[in-house]
Amino acid sequence: MSLSELKMKDVVNVATGKKLGKVMDIEFSACDGCVQAIVVPGDFKIGSLFKGEKNGVVIPWERIARIGDDVILVQLSPDDLGEGE
Repeated sequence: MSLSELKMKDVVNVATGKKLGKVMDIEFSACDGCVQAIVVPGDFKIGSLFKGEKNGVVIPWERIARIGDDVILVQLSPDDLGEGE
């Protein structure tokens, strides 16, 4: 599967049912070339827009439950997303 194919899929957290957005980037190991994580859009901050920064939530590959035809299901707790109490 290519990055362009991954970018077309919605990412959904199965723990909450919340849609996190589409894949905007991937992280991989330079040693073996294996994908380590996917990155989805994070909270939007107006200051980041002016600085040209992209905020993203890094989801480790181990947290991906399933990759389907149209969706990527991930298993994240609120703490993983910075939403903990």
